[in-house]
Amino acid sequence: MKIYLAGAIEAAPDDGATWRKEIGDFLSAELDWDVFDPSQHEQDFLTQLEKDNFRQWKSADINKFRPVIKKIIDRDLHQLLNECQGVICLWDEYVIHGGGTHGELTLAYEHDMPVYLVLGMPLEKVPSWIVGCTTEVFENFQDLQKYLSASIKKNIDE
Repeated sequence: MKIYLAGAIEAAPDDGATWRKEIGDFLSAELDWDVFDPSQHEQDFLTQLEKDNFRQWKSADINKFRPVIKKIIDRDLHQLLNECQGVICLWDEYVIHGGGTHGELTLAYEHDMPVYLVLGMPLEKVPSWIVGCTTEVFENFQDLQKYLSASIKKNIDE
């Protein structure tokens, strides 16, 4: 099983790396699952010039920025739709300032992939569309971990 870790990157204080590492370590150690962490792979296929400049190009030269961000989008969507079998998403105040997570959850829903949403804000502040794309919603990562562990144990026992 491979899980796509969706959530804020661009607006998040640490590019969303901390929560992704923590849940990725759990999924690997406890469930033997792989993850795709876009915060760790955002630039691993860009040229050095693109790595050094693409964020600046967004405001300075959109014609240079657009092809680079499209490479990132294409890679992320390929991973989501062709390599992963589910999504874990942290929905917090930072994700609202982006666009990728919204699209990723919609595509996962469209492709009948399970979407596990972890709340980083009150549920009533999460857009209804996003809630509609989910399979399960959790108050925190500990509840998600308990759910996944119990689900795996149940499947093994059956």
